[in-house]
Amino acid sequence: MIFDTHAHYTSRRFDSHRDNVLNALPAQGVVGVVECGIDLDTSRAALALSRTRPWIFAAAGIHPESLIDEDASTVRTFGGDWRAEMVQIEPLYEDPRVVAVGECGLDHHWPVPTDAQLALFEAELQTARTHELPILIHDREAHAETYALLKKYRPKGILHAFSGSAEDALWIARQGMFLGFGGALTFKNARRAVEAVRALSLENIVLETDCPYMAPEPLRGRECHSGMIQYTAAKVAEIKSVPVEEVLRVTEQNARALFGGQGI
Repeated sequence: MIFDTHAHYTSRRFDSHRDNVLNALPAQGVVGVVECGIDLDTSRAALALSRTRPWIFAAAGIHPESLIDEDASTVRTFGGDWRAEMVQIEPLYEDPRVVAVGECGLDHHWPVPTDAQLALFEAELQTARTHELPILIHDREAHAETYALLKKYRPKGILHAFSGSAEDALWIARQGMFLGFGGALTFKNARRAVEAVRALSLENIVLETDCPYMAPEPLRGRECHSGMIQYTAAKVAEIKSVPVEEVLRVTEQNARALFGGQGI
């Protein structure tokens, strides 16, 4: 009953063996995956991938790092004009296989121009509202600005790879967002994430990988895939003192309730 709410199987790192990885997932208990776009090209690729298997769904959006990544279509095709790129992404939201806006958000770890990424993120929050879709939010070292926009727009969606405090997790959950936890929860230095999981109800949590990145312990450093969520689920079960089967059941239900729509 694994539902991976955040994956990147269109990454070039899977090019030589993507089908092998994906074909093996159902036997590992994977029943759902949301494949996230980070620019126009990967959003289109996510939608194409979602059509190959009924349990894969797509999200379409522009990641803040795409504003400076020369390999991203945001730079390579649109010369950094994210507004023009959003015009091209817009029709994808009419496809029932596209269940969310994202991956998008704010990132102060990399030298992404602050004004541009704030404007982009706010535009994508407005897009999610217009299309009545959830949004998948990237927040890296940008809590203050991210939280201010969450309070302004009150979107539904997931705060991916949550790294804030337990107190912040609680108000974000009360506002109707889900908190996403992946392999980093199993790391030895994951004190804040552990405290957040302890404070939250299971009904506020979803599981994710961010694959091919962020493989959990004891597989840290390897190429990640959705089947590895079993280790994250086991960590949540340990923190919450509940059976791992309950963690998987409830988080799957949470994902399906959030994304809704045809075939989910």
